[in-house]
Amino acid sequence: MKKQKKILGTIFIVIITLPSWSQFPVFKGCPVTVDFSVKLRTWDGFGFNYVETAQTVDYATNPTDYGGFSIISDESRKEIIELIFGDEGLKPGLVKMFLDPFHQIESGGPYDHETTTRNMRMFVRMGLEKTRTRGDNLTIITTLYGPPAYMTLQKTLRGRDLDPAHKTDLANYLIDWTRYLREKEKFPVKYISLHNEGEDWERWPWDGKSGNIGSGHDYNMYWSPEQVTDFLKFTRPMLDRAGLKDVWITNGEPTNWYRFSFWGYADALERDREALKNLGIVTSHGFYAGGYEHRWYGSHTNVGINMLRAKRPDLHAWCTSTSWSRMDSRFVKELWGNIYEAQVNGIIPWAGIQRPPLWIGGDPNPGCAINLNEDGTFTVRPGYYFYKQVSRAGQPGMAVAKTISMDSEIPVIAFSSNGTKNPDAFVLINTNYSKEKPTVIRVKGTAAKKFKAYRTTGENEKYKEIGVFEISNGEILYTAPANSVTTFFAEKQ
Repeated sequence: MKKQKKILGTIFIVIITLPSWSQFPVFKGCPVTVDFSVKLRTWDGFGFNYVETAQTVDYATNPTDYGGFSIISDESRKEIIELIFGDEGLKPGLVKMFLDPFHQIESGGPYDHETTTRNMRMFVRMGLEKTRTRGDNLTIITTLYGPPAYMTLQKTLRGRDLDPAHKTDLANYLIDWTRYLREKEKFPVKYISLHNEGEDWERWPWDGKSGNIGSGHDYNMYWSPEQVTDFLKFTRPMLDRAGLKDVWITNGEPTNWYRFSFWGYADALERDREALKNLGIVTSHGFYAGGYEHRWYGSHTNVGINMLRAKRPDLHAWCTSTSWSRMDSRFVKELWGNIYEAQVNGIIPWAGIQRPPLWIGGDPNPGCAINLNEDGTFTVRPGYYFYKQVSRAGQPGMAVAKTISMDSEIPVIAFSSNGTKNPDAFVLINTNYSKEKPTVIRVKGTAAKKFKAYRTTGENEKYKEIGVFEISNGEILYTAPANSVTTFFAEKQ
């Protein structure tokens, strides 16, 4: 009998607690969480890429400057440098510099590192000075755009295959350029990247007997996974002997993270202990293509990066080129994909300054931050203001912080201060082109009680200050306009 009463008592307790479980929740907007206390990885920074010599097959008769600094005035150059590197500019922490194929004509011949790089070096020199003036610095990666013709089996510009007899010549080509930048220009070059989309074997005739000169694509050479690992091993002692012990080789730059992960490059590095030990950072382009109907498919997969980090947890990864897409909120969504899906530590989009008529056949990635016009003027494009939303928020030394959003059209990027002078910041994106989105943002892991916000939309708001938002009961209520990116910076107490 006593046992029966105990059972009835238990049933009674369940019955009286049921009503508290049956209340209907009220949604005020998309639930979002930003947790600055959960630091996913150190952030090396966002970057900028000035492209000078990219396509001409004869520089002597057809010199080119795709970045356009050669056709504008000193005053305009200063204005552009301020827009990019100034206190109120993009404030990039990374810079990519290409090494084109015209620096040496023959084996053992003199190097000419100046003729084809004047404007790129001017841009970096001015940008570095401006950056250091505001108390910051740059980290530079230089990428082999393509080797001189004599180094290839085809003996032509854009020849597909490296001539094994000139392997050392190519290593010296990379090293001498890097020493020139560091010793003469005093540039902080830290990484040498082996190739530009060199995985794409189908850019050449299948027999490889001739270079694909008439195609209009930029310079490159085919790099197999085995050639990449070989260079990582034999160039390390050469760098050391050249006095470049603090300069590191990367694996080169496949077109996207999918190809790096599944075309054999990550696997080759994972298998080769010495090559993996000598790898400075993991690099790839981050061009995203979601459809399966063509060979350009490329996702923001992290399979390859994580495969290597399993053996080298210290490895950082950089996306060294990615499209500006339509220069709108979905461009920033692609940056989110590189950060949270591919799990990179830094991003440098494709050419930030462009002179459109100089790209043969029209640039397949025409978005950018600034266009240089043939009359010597320049135009600040929408891509500049959308990029500014993230580039200022994610400064070098900060940490990528944990975010959650229960709406795929509301991705969120967050950066923890991580002991730097920079405030905690998060970026909320609405990729819907026609619908505003109310959000309820739960903010955790920060001492800040208020966040100042800046917004760019697809219409007339260009990094516009929109006010200070207070955290109430741990939350910020915010309605994101259609096609908008909003950055929230923690206010000092």
